[in-house]
Amino acid sequence: MQEDVISTRYIKVDPCCPDRTVIAEAALVLRRGGLVAFPTETVYGLGVNALDGTAAARLFAVKGRPADNPLIIHVAGRDMVFQLAGQVPEKAILLMDIFWPGPLTLVLPGGKGVPAWVTGGLDTVAIRMPDHPVALALIREAALPVAAPSANISGRPSPTTAGHVLCDLAGRIEVVLDGGPTGLGVESTVLDLTAPTPQILRPGGITPEDLQNVLGAVEVHPGIRAGSEWCGETRSPGLKYTHYAPDAPLLLVEGSPESVTAKIVDLARQYRAKGLRAGILSCNGRKEFYGEGEVLQAGGRDDPAAVAAGLYAALRRFDELAVDIILAEGIKDEGIGLAIMNRLRKAAGHRLLRV
Repeated sequence: MQEDVISTRYIKVDPCCPDRTVIAEAALVLRRGGLVAFPTETVYGLGVNALDGTAAARLFAVKGRPADNPLIIHVAGRDMVFQLAGQVPEKAILLMDIFWPGPLTLVLPGGKGVPAWVTGGLDTVAIRMPDHPVALALIREAALPVAAPSANISGRPSPTTAGHVLCDLAGRIEVVLDGGPTGLGVESTVLDLTAPTPQILRPGGITPEDLQNVLGAVEVHPGIRAGSEWCGETRSPGLKYTHYAPDAPLLLVEGSPESVTAKIVDLARQYRAKGLRAGILSCNGRKEFYGEGEVLQAGGRDDPAAVAAGLYAALRRFDELAVDIILAEGIKDEGIGLAIMNRLRKAAGHRLLRV
């Protein structure tokens, strides 16, 4: 059944000191079962009362999200964690001390009262405390935990501006809070603390190295570096389904900078000969190698944080340019580069080329 068109209220807010009246209005929408898009330090989230199964079901319908893909619950304090989780191990408390508020989601044993719509039917719950004044103010004012996946149509590149949210969800949700562009640009790291060894289910702003420095042994889920979809049971959004994909097919080329550039130049020439418009996603300082065509730069190889911040905006820009194919340069998958390459590999699906 098609979702009814509703009036979406767009409200610009100060990202550092959001107006209390505006936040109170948005919080009331959440308490009444509505959907509110808001900025976090990672991407824009689509918030719903995490304890309201009916509202969560509507969120899944609006996004077109598979029902077995669990949601991350956003909290504004540890008291909410103890209400949501059946158990909070000492490792979780240590990680909260160091990384919260921030882009780290902890997967913990689930407690009672969290709807199956939110947990994806699993016996675990995923929780994080965002590091953004607007997000924290909204959660505190609503006085409830807020389940919030990215504020986009499922499978599309995640939104890093309110404009991206409106492009996907205008007429489907009640409120969009515009706090300007997000800073980090990729979603939070998801760490499963119910595994025998803590396991990263999704890489993000907190790197494996960061976590290893605190916990010692930390595993990276084998599906993260795989070019194909992970087919096993998953306790995290992002492992089981295709995500982050622009309209045009994306071919990810991995290898040394020189070999990658040469291959993309050759492929772009072949596509142009066929009358196709090729878009090229490159690192800073390499545009001159590609000559004609739609070349977008998303940060330098020596500054992967800048690449992360500009990645989704670049993918959405290729949609606006209506290219037929996107050729993307790979970077080293270490540090935050692991998160970037995970997103690009997921966006590419099986279209990977190593040279």
